[in-house]
Amino acid sequence: MFFGLSEEQIATFGLTFGVGGFMLYMLFIIGHLAWESKAGKFGTFVIFLGLAFGMVGFVAKFIIQWVLTR
Repeated sequence: MFFGLSEEQIATFGLTFGVGGFMLYMLFIIGHLAWESKAGKFGTFVIFLGLAFGMVGFVAKFIIQWVLTR
């Protein structure tokens, strides 16, 4: 027990907020990359589509779990 929390609670917190925060930071990096490269609207769309598409699965998993546990 760490601060009165179980290992499962710490892991759930880290997976939800830690990985979520990291994903937001990655979106910032992708946006900065698109801005620095002067990609334009379509280029920015392609960069976000290619680099951020993997995050969709993680978000979908979180939403599906939330809906099924309600």
